[in-house]
Amino acid sequence: MTKPISYGAIGWLYGNAWGIRQHELRPIEPKPAHTKSHQPKQPRRMIRPAISARQIGTQAQPLAIVDNFHPDPDALRAFAATQAFEPGRNHYPGLRAALPPDYLAEVGPALAAVLSGVFYHNAAAALIDASYAMVTTPADRLTLAQRLPHVDAVDPGRIALVHYLSPESRDGTAFYRHRATGTETVDAARAADYYARLNAELAQGAPPARSYIAGPTPLFEQIAQVEARYNRAVIYRSASLHSGVIASDTVLSNDPLLGRLTITAFLLLD
Repeated sequence: MTKPISYGAIGWLYGNAWGIRQHELRPIEPKPAHTKSHQPKQPRRMIRPAISARQIGTQAQPLAIVDNFHPDPDALRAFAATQAFEPGRNHYPGLRAALPPDYLAEVGPALAAVLSGVFYHNAAAALIDASYAMVTTPADRLTLAQRLPHVDAVDPGRIALVHYLSPESRDGTAFYRHRATGTETVDAARAADYYARLNAELAQGAPPARSYIAGPTPLFEQIAQVEARYNRAVIYRSASLHSGVIASDTVLSNDPLLGRLTITAFLLLD
């Protein structure tokens, strides 16, 4: 008998357990005009972040793609290689580890620009959680919840971020519409009906194949996909139905320098 799916089983929710906690992101403030100085100019540390915006699905939910998200992604990979990764919780199919303490400060300006320019949010945002995340679970060991699109929260003020840190990987993130109900986002008002319908479908039909989702399925239509690129971030509402795109030939190593290394973060807009 298939165990019923609930919001708690589908939503990959994380507590403050990975080293960056309850920081605030403030809107970008204009920088003061530079004055002449006799100090030599320092070389730029990074290419300027490139932000593009999309609207996905029939609900036109906002989604941001940021290339060159962090000034030194190689340093992030090197730091990850020194960390002790632990099994993920709440249905995450892999490992997690703490981030460098300055991660938020380094990406804060680009993130604040996204929240303002794409999500039209000009107030502070609290960081709920952020960590390294690395998918390592073999496809044949996935649970039912891990073989379905999911949401991270039903609160419309919750924002999710995935920062891709594998130079060779093109696996990204895809977004879905539930075919039977047309559901693309799961809010508090819609959650009970959506999960009741989904559970009925799972009880009546064959369970999803034991594989990662890499495209449309009998129950879900793929409505958008963001390709992973090195040092790219994708930012979207946590209530959007989504899943990592994990191709069958993806290297699921537990070595951060070889596997599908990402950073995930969750924000709450004031």
